[in-house]
Amino acid sequence: MSVFTDLVVELGRLLEPVLAESATAAAIVLFTVLVRLALYPLGRAAFRAATPTAGCLPMLLQLPVFFLMYRSFSSGGELMEHRLLAAPLGAHWTGALEEGGPFGVQGLVFLGLFAAIAAVAAWSAVRGRRAAAAAPAVPVGLPASAQRGGGGGAAPAAPSPEQLAAMRKLGGVLPLLSFGTLITAAVVPLAAGLYLLTTTAWSVAERAWLQHRRDRGAAGSGVGDGAGRSSL
Repeated sequence: MSVFTDLVVELGRLLEPVLAESATAAAIVLFTVLVRLALYPLGRAAFRAATPTAGCLPMLLQLPVFFLMYRSFSSGGELMEHRLLAAPLGAHWTGALEEGGPFGVQGLVFLGLFAAIAAVAAWSAVRGRRAAAAAPAVPVGLPASAQRGGGGGAAPAAPSPEQLAAMRKLGGVLPLLSFGTLITAAVVPLAAGLYLLTTTAWSVAERAWLQHRRDRGAAGSGVGDGAGRSSL
């Protein structure tokens, strides 16, 4: 844990001339971004797997990092009193309520965090439901002969209508789990909530970017196929 603490402290010192008391909070955001960059190849591979639960592995791999973040700002030490605006990074929502209520100086910081997490969760839910509604009746990449049920040779079997319906339902429900982050952020230190906000926002933005690249590639392929047929 000392290695993690030293890294956050050093990042905070680099940012302190610009961000003053909030430098350590910014260091947590920067640290989270570095973690997500390291996991990006895995996230991209999970997205290409095209299953609703594909993104769970990158999330599970972050659990040790989240645990270190939680312990560092819960067990005392030099990081506890570093601040995000008026709220200590080791503070909890319940403590903020005791200090001045939900609209006190610390409570407002937590409310801002909760609002940001709710906005990211809503964005994730909307995108997830749209993706589930637009899911093709036949998985992308399945050979045309298998889609039509004809052709020779052993072709992979297409999922049954019941399986496809279950996948669509699961794809529509899973994004709603992002709202569970609000509950977690309300019971962990502010620093851990900041980590949750950053990594959740990264996950949604990453999937949006990968989906954009996939759609652009599919559109380019369609234009190329059309041009080839017209030349014939």
